[in-house]
Amino acid sequence: MPKSYAPMFRFGDYETSGNAERYATEAEAERSARARFNVWTMPTGWFVQETSDPVTYAYDDKTGREPVTRS
Repeated sequence: MPKSYAPMFRFGDYETSGNAERYATEAEAERSARARFNVWTMPTGWFVQETSDPVTYAYDDKTGREPVTRS
């Protein structure tokens, strides 16, 4: 079963939410979440959650997030 990492966001004390982005490494997901958190105004925090979903994105500090294409 593939392992991936999802950036997740906190909204207040009880609500969390993510999207369809999945990264191959926890570090990529963390950098993506931190970058998005820094420009959004509603989230109160962020974290990374391990999933069994296939990887859909890669994250690079210089270029940001990019979709992963499958061959």
